[in-house]
Amino acid sequence: MARAFLFVLDSFGIGGAPDAADFGDDGADTLGHIAEFCAAGAGDRPGLREGPLSLPNMSALGLLHAAKLANGRMPAGMGLPHRVIGVYGAASEVSRGKDTPSGHWEIAGTPVIFDWGYFPAEGDAFPPELVEAICREGGVPGILGNCHASGTDIIARHGEAHMLTGKPICYTSSDSVFQIAAHERSFGLERLLAFCETVRQLLDDYNIGRVIARPFVGTTRKDFVRTGNRRDYSVLPPEPTLLDRLKGAGRTVHAVGKIADIFAHQGISRLIKANGNMALFDATLQAMDEAEDGDLVFTNFVDFDMLYGHRRDVPGYAAALEAFDKRLPDLDRRLKPGDIVILTADHGCDPTWRGTDHTRERVPVLAFGPGIRTRSIGVLPGFAGIGETVAKHLGVEPGLHGRSFL
Repeated sequence: MARAFLFVLDSFGIGGAPDAADFGDDGADTLGHIAEFCAAGAGDRPGLREGPLSLPNMSALGLLHAAKLANGRMPAGMGLPHRVIGVYGAASEVSRGKDTPSGHWEIAGTPVIFDWGYFPAEGDAFPPELVEAICREGGVPGILGNCHASGTDIIARHGEAHMLTGKPICYTSSDSVFQIAAHERSFGLERLLAFCETVRQLLDDYNIGRVIARPFVGTTRKDFVRTGNRRDYSVLPPEPTLLDRLKGAGRTVHAVGKIADIFAHQGISRLIKANGNMALFDATLQAMDEAEDGDLVFTNFVDFDMLYGHRRDVPGYAAALEAFDKRLPDLDRRLKPGDIVILTADHGCDPTWRGTDHTRERVPVLAFGPGIRTRSIGVLPGFAGIGETVAKHLGVEPGLHGRSFL
C-alpha cells in the first residue's frame, strides 16, 4: 500500500496555455511575470521581501524546467538548481473555464466539457426576476452591489449601508460565481450561510458554478476585513471523481482547506479547515501524520489566489511563494516508502495582468517521493492525468479521462 499527497497552489500558473487568446489571456504568466518583476526590483516591499524570486526547493523539484516546457523560457532571475529531484512537467487544461471548480474537478479526473453560466459585466449583473426571488425566498429587504467587483472594494463601498439596512452585498466576477458578503455580527454568520444555501438552489437553472459566502467584520469602511469563515457552495461534479473512487474503495480522503466545498462535499471522508497558507500547511502536516496506507491528503492553498493574485499584489504573491517553499522540507521529512507528493495548480491569476480575474495558463506538475525516478513528463494534455496518477499509485480503478504519468 502507499499514500498520496496532492497539493494545489491556487492560481500558480506558469504561462503558455495554447488557448489563452480565447480567454483574452495571451501572454499571461503568473510565475514568469512575478519572477520578472522581482528581478527588476519591482517585487520589493520594505519589511516583507526583496530581490529576485527565490524558490530553491521547488526549483530542485523541476519548477523552472516545467516553466520552460510550458512557455519556452526560464523565469527571469532565478538560478538553476544543481540537480532536479523527481518528476516534472506542465499540464494544459481542457475544461471550458479558468475557474476553481473546473481546475480541481479536472485534476480529480473529471473535466468540465460544458459551458458555465455567467453574469453580464455591464449594467446590473443579476436579472430582476432573480433578485426578486432572492429577496423573497431569502427574507431580505433588497440587495446591494449587483455588479462585477473586487470583494474587498465592494465591502468598503457598501459595508456601512449593509449594516444599516440589512441588505446583503451581492456581486460576481468573470467566473461563474455569485458572491454574498455580509457582516458576521449585524447580519449573522449562520444567517449568511443559510441565505447562501437558498441562493444556491435558485441559481441551478442559471448553471452558475458557485455561491460564495464572504463574511466580514469591522465597524466602518476603514477597518472592514473578511474573516476565515468563507464557505463555497458548489454544484456537484458531472460524474464521479477520483475522490468518489477512493472513498468507494474504503480509503480515507482528508480534505484540507476549501477542497470539500469545491467538490460539494462529495467523496470527502474528513474535513479539515484552516485559515491562511501557513495554517493550512500546519494542518496538512498533521493530516500527513495521521494518514494511513491507501489514503489521500488533498489541500488547496488559497492565499496565492485570494490575497495576492486577485489583488494584483506582486510582492505579496512572491513572499507567499517563498514562505511556502521554505516549508517543503517539513513535508519531505514526513514521507514514508511508497508515498508520493504532487504539487500543481488549478489555473493562473497573473498579478501583473489587466483586471482582477483568473488567467488561462498551463500549470506545473511536480511529483516526488521515495523511489520516484527523476524525469520530465513533458506537457500533459489535460489535468486529468494528475488524478489518474494518484489512482494508479493507490491502486484504485482508473477513471474515464487521462492516464497516469508514472
